[in-house]
Amino acid sequence: MPSEAVQCKPLEVVVSDRGIERAIKMLKRKLASEGVLRELKMRRHYMKPSVKRRKKQAEAARRRRKRAKLDATPPKS
Repeated sequence: MPSEAVQCKPLEVVVSDRGIERAIKMLKRKLASEGVLRELKMRRHYMKPSVKRRKKQAEAARRRRKRAKLDATPPKS
C-alpha cells in the first residue's frame, strides 16, 4: 500500500583502493546482516499463513537455542 511509510536507510559501500571485489564482499555481508537476502527468498514463493506461522516459530526456537548455547559456554581464559 502506498500509504504505508517505510523508513529505509540506504546500504553504502565505499570502493577504495582495495578493489571492487572487496567492496562486493562487504556489500554481501551487509545485505546478509540486514536480512535482505532472506526476505528476498521468502517473497519468491507464496507461503500459506499456517506455514508462515510455523516457520516463524521454528526460527524463534532456533534463535533461542543459539542464544542459550552462547550463554552456556564458559568464558575463554
